[in-house]
Amino acid sequence: MRIKFDTHTHTIASTHAYSTVSENASFAAKIGMDGIAVTDHAPTLPDAPHEWHFRNLKNLPTELFGKKILTGVELNILDLEGNVDLQSSLLQKLDVVNVSIHRQAYKDCDAKDHTSAYEAVIKNPDIDIICHSGSPDFAYDYEYIVRLAAEYNKLIEINNHTFFVRSASVPNCRRIAELCKKHGTGIVVSSDAHFYMDIGNYSKALELLYEIDFPNELIMNRSYDVFKEFMETARGKKLGQHRLETC
Repeated sequence: MRIKFDTHTHTIASTHAYSTVSENASFAAKIGMDGIAVTDHAPTLPDAPHEWHFRNLKNLPTELFGKKILTGVELNILDLEGNVDLQSSLLQKLDVVNVSIHRQAYKDCDAKDHTSAYEAVIKNPDIDIICHSGSPDFAYDYEYIVRLAAEYNKLIEINNHTFFVRSASVPNCRRIAELCKKHGTGIVVSSDAHFYMDIGNYSKALELLYEIDFPNELIMNRSYDVFKEFMETARGKKLGQHRLETC
């Protein structure tokens, strides 16, 4: 199984990452992918780019090296109410809106149940994908949220980077994937690349999915065309439209 569109990648705009948009896109082309989404961290994280970075993403081409380039962000969930750190008017102009809990940006780290935060972002119409949500420090009602994601046409991410930097999350990631299979909830498999050579690297995530016999048809980024169809029909988003209108 090949996953040919990477929905979660970082650039030097997030200064704990080490490659440019062009380097990421060039490598994606080299290994035969369909393209990437550029999804740097939203401004609350200490080394994240300014809001202007996201407003200026309209200047990126819709293709580089013959491969699709989508604009995006990895938002921060800020609290148990599910507030996030960019305005709705801006999020509506991005192709891919990811959201995650990061300890450095989340004020309710001491809470025992984080279900309300995930419920709020599921119900937020601007958000497309719930990312790396398996941390035992931020546990929630996995079955309820996975079912809710299917109801609201939101995608759940299985993040390859987690297996290397958040290993305590892996058992919960497996549980989340099993629940997505059970409830027919769509997922994306992402690299969360912070260096260009990790673009399209899903080795550990795919190993987990093979082990649970996860259905291919629920992997919504297995190609750009599959992802585009989901985003347009289920999410009502025209990918790249704002950049095309600007030109």
